[in-house]
Amino acid sequence: MDLSTLGRLLLALTVIVTVARLLGALAGRLQQPPVIGEIIGGILLGPTLFDGEITSALFPADVRPSLTNLANLGVCVFMFLVGLEFDRGLLRGQGRIAAGVSLSAIVLPFSLGALLALHLADGHPTDDKLAFVLFLGTAMSVTAFPVLARILTDKNLISTPVGGLALAAAAVDDVLAWSMLAAVAALAGAAGAPWHVALVLPYAALLLWGVRPLLAKLAARAPGRRAGRLTDAGVLLGVAGGLYLSAQATEWMGLHLIFGAFLFGIVLPREGAARLRSRALPWVERTSSLLLLPVFFMVAGLKVDLSRMDATAFGELALILLVAIGGKFIGAFLGARANGVQPRHSVVLALLINTRGLTELIVLTVGLQLGVLDQPLYSLMVIMALVTTAMAGIVLPFVYPEERIRADLAAREGATPRRVG
Repeated sequence: MDLSTLGRLLLALTVIVTVARLLGALAGRLQQPPVIGEIIGGILLGPTLFDGEITSALFPADVRPSLTNLANLGVCVFMFLVGLEFDRGLLRGQGRIAAGVSLSAIVLPFSLGALLALHLADGHPTDDKLAFVLFLGTAMSVTAFPVLARILTDKNLISTPVGGLALAAAAVDDVLAWSMLAAVAALAGAAGAPWHVALVLPYAALLLWGVRPLLAKLAARAPGRRAGRLTDAGVLLGVAGGLYLSAQATEWMGLHLIFGAFLFGIVLPREGAARLRSRALPWVERTSSLLLLPVFFMVAGLKVDLSRMDATAFGELALILLVAIGGKFIGAFLGARANGVQPRHSVVLALLINTRGLTELIVLTVGLQLGVLDQPLYSLMVIMALVTTAMAGIVLPFVYPEERIRADLAAREGATPRRVG
């Protein structure tokens, strides 16, 4: 990379971070997750406006490969953090209800999404129709666990019974959605020979029952705080090396890098991660949120072109929104009611489970890279992700006002905890 290209790359990164911060802050003022503003920023700087002139000026062809590499790194780090922060204790005490709600909130939108894919297949030709059908069903089934956690915190719902249940159901949804996406990626032949895919389950078992206990033993023998920065650097380098190897392993098997990153985060022992959490992770999380993820949003936005939408595209968008919102809402509501959750909490739960956010964007990016989605349909699906994420913050205050939240919190803080419903 010559100096002129490096200068253009630095300028591009400066613009990306500035736009992400400004629009993320604006979204926060509008009671929306910052991810909404960051995704919109990516779309505004993409080819949608001014026939792509802004995109060409700010992000010339010679810097885009570097931006793509940074975006892939950002997604891998994000998925590692999601796996690391995954709390299996969320299911304690309400695992049956959470599983029931999650399954219902996946089966119905998946089925409707698959039917919609059959309708859309003629207008969006694909080399593998089965992979297209399964992928669209999976994309309709996603819930954004990290964004949902942020919404629950911002709305003071994290400690309410329905908030805890929503988070637990989203955790189950996350695992199932990534599993389904892995199957679709394998079917679409992301990379490698077909027989490599058969190694995915043995690899996951090796991580869980081989690597995880080994890492736990190493963590138990690690020196204490007096070891200082040298040990911290060693831990960080070791984790970075493991993350890289795991990501490369799943890509070689025919899946995407993100699956290896997620799996490595899952198997990292919580005891051994204490030092990593307290010293290294805050720096990693800040770098990811301030630089790497905004680059990912920008690269994703460069592939969204809404300037040529016609009546057919608007009709397809209406169908996508109907299936995505209706399927997820009805599925989650029916699953909650079947498990004894009261009607108001069931509606709240169905609204929250509809949140898709960054997780949906990652899924769509994988679909575009695999060739399962074409660019026009990808653009429409990104709009769906934005609408379903913003919807919760807009509608929730009408369904679950603050006085009701305070009443539920007071009931939970009483002498006898009660189950949702």
